[in-house]
Amino acid sequence: MRRALITGTAGFIGFHLAQRLLAEGWQVAGYDGMTDYYDVTLKQRRHQVLLQNEHFTATEGMLEDAETFDRLADAFEPDVIVHLAAQAGVRYSLENPRAYLDSNIIGTFTVMEAAKRHEVDHLLMASTSSAYGANTEMPYREDMKADHQLTIYAATKKANESMGHAWAHLYRIPTTMFRFFTVYGPWGRPDMALFKFTRGILEGTPIDIYNHGDMWRDFTYVEDLVRGIALLIDAPPPQADAPRPGIAHDTLSPAAPWRVVNIGNGESVRLTDFVEAIETATGRAAVRNMMEMQKGDVPATWADSTLLRALTGYAPQTPVADGVARFVEWYREYYNI
Repeated sequence: MRRALITGTAGFIGFHLAQRLLAEGWQVAGYDGMTDYYDVTLKQRRHQVLLQNEHFTATEGMLEDAETFDRLADAFEPDVIVHLAAQAGVRYSLENPRAYLDSNIIGTFTVMEAAKRHEVDHLLMASTSSAYGANTEMPYREDMKADHQLTIYAATKKANESMGHAWAHLYRIPTTMFRFFTVYGPWGRPDMALFKFTRGILEGTPIDIYNHGDMWRDFTYVEDLVRGIALLIDAPPPQADAPRPGIAHDTLSPAAPWRVVNIGNGESVRLTDFVEAIETATGRAAVRNMMEMQKGDVPATWADSTLLRALTGYAPQTPVADGVARFVEWYREYYNI
């Protein structure tokens, strides 16, 4: 069996990726810090679901604790490492920026060192659409400049991309960075808009809608996202001295087996339309509290997924109305509503 070490398996995306790889016949070792950034019970429930599969094991620890992570990596001997664990949240980065340095910089260094030591076949690490920062040209394409990040969260993720490139160059580790867009779906994070909006609408309490609803996001359904990641596992960047594939707008480095890839739905949806999809799925009207734009937010995101399609033959495509309906169905079942 192929062996994948995934960080952040009690998190939203890591949970879904672990489920997918287990279904495909992988042996999966999960690593998660179980931090209290949001409801730890939800994280524990995710791991409980995964542990029903005999080919999944879970280790609890912070990535800054290199000794614990190294002990797991040395015992498991992964073929592939997928690094999804991070201190998430654009707005929380304004309140507690140091947490992002500890988790997203030092923690990522721990993961890269393990990948080097075990000479993994492929290291895949999560970045973010926030890396595009102040860019206004849309849709975002990976070969566009991304030099003006607007939050410490985005800055640490862009730093991870540069760190990954350096390790790929120095130690010939095939490395793929993927930039997520606004991910949503069942088992989602309580701090994300869909979760908060659904809860507020079902409870009849006001929901905060920033920039008076004039916000646009490339909402990407989580199962589409993890399918893209799973397919990218088998599309590692070639070494710098190997033949180049000649793909248009490829981000393949001339000096390392490294590239960055968008994984997005390829459609920018207005926030008010997203709210209306939740209203339809719940059968209830939202009480809307219109607010100004928050510091660090951008008015729009929109992914060009051409490179992902060229590398894997696939691009996300779940309509927002379908994905929202699946989330609301899960939410009602999970909270017995």
